[in-house]
Amino acid sequence: MPHHDVIFRNGTIVNQDGVGKADIGVNDGRIVALGVLSSLSAAEVVDCEGLHILPGVIDTQVHFREPGLTHKEDLETGSRGAVLGGVTGVFEMPNTNPLTTTRETFDAKIAAATDRMHCDFAFYVGGTHDNVSELAELEKLPGCAGVKVFMGSSTGSLLVQDDAGVEAILTAINRRAAFHSEDEYMLEARKSLRVPGDPSSHPVWRSPEVALNCTKRLVSLARKTGKRIHVLHISTGEEIAFLADHKDVASVEVTPHHLTLDETAYLRLGTYAQMNPPVRDKSHREKIWAGVENGVADILGSDHAPHTREEKEHAYPDSHSGMTGVQTLVPTMLDHVNAGKLSLQRFVDMTSAGPNRLFGIVNKGRIAVGYDADLTIVDLRRRETITNDWIASRAGWTPYDGVTVTGWPVGTIVRGHIVMWQGEVTAPGKGQPIRFLEALPH
Repeated sequence: MPHHDVIFRNGTIVNQDGVGKADIGVNDGRIVALGVLSSLSAAEVVDCEGLHILPGVIDTQVHFREPGLTHKEDLETGSRGAVLGGVTGVFEMPNTNPLTTTRETFDAKIAAATDRMHCDFAFYVGGTHDNVSELAELEKLPGCAGVKVFMGSSTGSLLVQDDAGVEAILTAINRRAAFHSEDEYMLEARKSLRVPGDPSSHPVWRSPEVALNCTKRLVSLARKTGKRIHVLHISTGEEIAFLADHKDVASVEVTPHHLTLDETAYLRLGTYAQMNPPVRDKSHREKIWAGVENGVADILGSDHAPHTREEKEHAYPDSHSGMTGVQTLVPTMLDHVNAGKLSLQRFVDMTSAGPNRLFGIVNKGRIAVGYDADLTIVDLRRRETITNDWIASRAGWTPYDGVTVTGWPVGTIVRGHIVMWQGEVTAPGKGQPIRFLEALPH
């Protein structure tokens, strides 16, 4: 009788206590042993010699477009891209059609994802003017990541632009709420700054001031209500500097594209570089990196937001904002690790330990006995060229097409199941809802 279902042998584990070689023993989807396990047997042994084993990467901001927008993505294709990119869990956003704003629409998503998505998952509930009275109950549903609010308009029709509306939402809830922070009033007033046919005018219209002003309003409302906020996809150096003084109420997400792309992206990619909030110039990128280095930035999210080529190729400003990202998060950031921009432990902190800390995820976010056996196995020395052909998203493109990176995901393990190995999805989708301390049944 084997001691374990699976043993991952000879890998270098990167964890909260440092970096070192150890074996990992797994039973029933949980880690049950760490250390030298050479004397023990297993039904399956995976040799990880020369590879680094990270706690499973959790991408806390993706848009998988189901229901209603499945011509550009669905829960299966989006999660297929996730596991091909080494991501073991995702938080998915509510701007679908219909919007995820009721018990009925939330339950429908959970049902559509369970045993179909390739990774584990949680769904945000959209906060609106109309569902404030239900939010305290909705945010505690199993598999709910919390409440998401759009203060600036983006894809979909979720919008709460007024302070009174945001204050009512914060007053009603108890968990950390996530915000798209751009000032809708300023966006409306500045629309004339959009230059038809010129996507490089996108960051002029959606200026740093548009983002900073909204973030200042948001922090003020968090203080007034005594609630925690999570500011998504920070794109400006000014917000990093401002939020450094408000870490007691505000956590900070940064994205691979704001850390990797700059104003030259509009020349190379045109409308394919168009995002909300925008990719900005190099000075902002460098200040966001400073926020990674000094700890103001808490976590990484991809803001995977796929659109078809046709939707992206409309003439600006009729082109859609958003790009794929869940599949390229790990390789693009490992390339930054190899370039010396951040340590491998800081990457782990921002993609597993950080999400666990901010959102109270149950049994995920570290390699530890009793935790789910969610592992992202990477080859730090492997050089690969990212291509559109590799992208599993229904959208079928990436802004990093043709970019060569060093560092590559070779294995994705979800609750002990090998779901991706060496570029192949190896099992049908068996995804389950992620659990949260603040939403445990009682």
